[in-house]
Parts: sequence; C-alpha cells; structure tokens
Amino acid sequence: MHAPDGQNIPNATTFIKIIPMKELIYDHGGKIGEKPLFRVHIHLNEVNNQTEMKMKMTFESPEIAKRMAVFIKDANGNSTWDRLGEYLCDTYQHRKIFRLDRVFEADIGKLYQLFVDKEAVEKWQPPIGFFMKIRSGSVAVGDHIFYEMGNGDFSLFGRSTYLVIKKSECIEFLQEFCDEYGNIAKHPGAPIWPKQWKTSVNFYSEGEKLTRISLISELLPETKDDECDAFINERVGMMNGWNGSLDRLENLI
Repeated sequence: MHAPDGQNIPNATTFIKIIPMKELIYDHGGKIGEKPLFRVHIHLNEVNNQTEMKMKMTFESPEIAKRMAVFIKDANGNSTWDRLGEYLCDTYQHRKIFRLDRVFEADIGKLYQLFVDKEAVEKWQPPIGFFMKIRSGSVAVGDHIFYEMGNGDFSLFGRSTYLVIKKSECIEFLQEFCDEYGNIAKHPGAPIWPKQWKTSVNFYSEGEKLTRISLISELLPETKDDECDAFINERVGMMNGWNGSLDRLENLI
C-alpha cells in the first residue's frame, strides 16, 4: 500500500478457504513468511437482490483487538467499503459516485431530525473551521435552502434543492454553488467543478440506538468529461470534508 506521505507499506494475504459466492478465510500480515497479524472470515449472502457481507477479524488477544479497533477507527478504515461501493457502481452500473457510510450512537428518528432541522444543520454541516448561515428557504420537497459558508477570510454560497424526503428513511437533494444573490456560480477554488450534482442520505437502524447513514453524491447525465474527472479526483477531499462535518454531528448528538 502506498500512503499519502510516500511511505510504502508491505501487505501479505494468505488464503485459507475459498467457497465462491459464499465464504472467504485468509490470514493478513506485513510480509510473506512473517507471522500474520490477524485472520479474516467473510460470509456473503444474497438478501433482497443485494449482497450482505459479514466480516470478522480475529486477533491473538483481546488487548490486540482493542488496539486495532481504535486504529481502524482513527484511520477511517471503513472507507475501504465506501471505495468498494464506488467501484461497483462504476463497473456494473456505469455511475460515477462518491460514497460515505458512518454509524452513530443515536436512534434513527433523532439522527434524521438533525438532518432536517435548519438550526441543527447550521451547527454541524460546515467543514471544520467554517461557519454556516442559512439565508432563506426550508427543508421540504420542492423547496431549497440558500446558505452562506465562510471562515472569516472569505465566504462562498450554495443551494440545496430537495427532491425526496421520507421520514427516517431518506433525503435526496440537488446541490450547486451560487453567488451571493443566488445565481448559479462556480466554486472559487474549483472552476471545473460540476454545475450541479445529486446527494442522497439513507438511514438504516443497526440495532438499539445505533443508526447508519449511507451518503451518496453522484453526477448528473449532462456532466461534462472534465467536470467528471474533477469530481472523481476530489473524492478524498469530499471524504475529509464530510467526515469533518459528521464529526461535528457526532459531537452535537
């Protein structure tokens, strides 16, 4: 693996068991010939024409498992599955998307409310170091919110137009950057960015007081090739930006 800082990290995977479409067992370590760090057990099931994947990682001791759990969370290890989701959409559905899944310690109704309450959105949605002020509109199907974001040195403006709102299920909206008067404009730091794109947020109960959101941003059919390239190249930036916002949401909860 090649880290952003240029570091090369060796990885070795030794497969123990393979049952096509059903099960995988493999040992994972740093280098071939060295003792593996952990064993992975994956089960695949078809559920409602979709694929459910259950993965278990086994370590030598509970202490190592706890340390690895903290490391995986800090390293945003779940982003691996978001990247897999993007690859599957691109390969089999020919859709260019950005995907981010995240689990919160909150019941589904409470989490949903923080996405539709304007005062709450102002508190958690701006990236770290920015403020957000909703100037007009409401979170309702057919309506939009027009907002300002800034950090004290400069401001940018945007609009979210709501297409679908199903309580505790999903929210779908179009996004675009604007000038201070609400006219469609380019992001000041990204002149080749798409004029408009669609974002959906789906809510899933993961058990008592645990809710997972699946956030997907995707390009519209009329998007130009250079805008598509700019969107794809900025996936890491979108991941960092949205995770910063969702960190705020977690603190608000």
